Amino acid sequence: MKTFHCDGCGGLVFFENTLCLSCGHSLAYMPDVQDLTAYKHGNAAAVVALNPAAQFRSYRLCDNADKPAACNWLVAAEDSSPFCISCRMNQCIPDLSVAANHDRWHKLELAKRYLLYGLFNLHLPLTGSDAESPSLRFQFLSEMEGRFVVQTGHENGLITLNIAEADDPERELRRVNLHEPFRTLLGHFRHEVGHYYWDRLIRDSGWLEPFREVFGDEQADYEQALKRHYENGPPADWSGHSISAYASSHPWEDWAETWAHYLHMVDTIETAAAFGMLLKPQHPAAKTMAADPGQIVRKRTDFDAMVETWVPLTYTLNSLNRGMGLSDLYPFVLSSGAIEKLRFVHQVICAMETDATGKNEALAMEQAVGA
Repeated sequence: MKTFHCDGCGGLVFFENTLCLSCGHSLAYMPDVQDLTAYKHGNAAAVVALNPAAQFRSYRLCDNADKPAACNWLVAAEDSSPFCISCRMNQCIPDLSVAANHDRWHKLELAKRYLLYGLFNLHLPLTGSDAESPSLRFQFLSEMEGRFVVQTGHENGLITLNIAEADDPERELRRVNLHEPFRTLLGHFRHEVGHYYWDRLIRDSGWLEPFREVFGDEQADYEQALKRHYENGPPADWSGHSISAYASSHPWEDWAETWAHYLHMVDTIETAAAFGMLLKPQHPAAKTMAADPGQIVRKRTDFDAMVETWVPLTYTLNSLNRGMGLSDLYPFVLSSGAIEKLRFVHQVICAMETDATGKNEALAMEQAVGA
């Protein structure tokens, strides 16, 4: 994620901020401009964005701004919806008559907005017109003991999250019980949206056969594959070809895990570049550990350079975490097999971005598969 600055004082602020603590300006995010802005109140419910990129356009605060979701996204003044583009994707929110759900909803919405920021940057489709290409939607559900079990998952554009995942102790308990090295709310969103984009970008496209060559045949019985995974565990050689043990359970899960991992990489590299990080370690392995994240952001189509930057960056981040007595921020090792799957995701997204700019998607795909 890029860095954000207050238009009032120039101070550093963050994506989720609603107030600049240095000068007191109110802050909000403009999805159409993809930047944070200080604003002043205009006529009636309107606010005027002070960010130069907004050209002093009028907006309204999202209707969830004063709700527990604490949404800081703006709605264009001419838009008839009371909700911002993120909040209007909600099909079901937590029961707010339960006090504990207020904080859970807030955490879920923040993670969702981080997800959408990344999807906007990659020019990925979010809306559709029919059952074959549905719009992306979300529902946040809670379990009722003995009556209702919530499975986090995706079906036909609708992503369901169990709100218990927003409780840190509960999420950590599930991570340990499932022998996972990494489990976060944002990770859940990125994984489940991977299933959505498999349907949108792979299922009925020219990418399907190349997908099967890289990930395997998704026509294998999905329920049986998961049953086998949970009963017997992953194959002994899973780390040689998959990003995680769970990814080895079925090609659909392999794709979703790899997709989520790719979004982690893109966002983290962008953040490092935004802060001007340049890795120049002074040790015998310095040549292989040097990295310039900014160069990758400027030329993101170079996947090999992206990986060459990612490895030393994660080594640095893990070392910083260890220095604070924390677990590794990035508890993964990228095998050559996993890297080739990440490369495939990269190729699909780059072809989609190429198409979004009016260029020839078929040519881009042909070149990518042949690379």
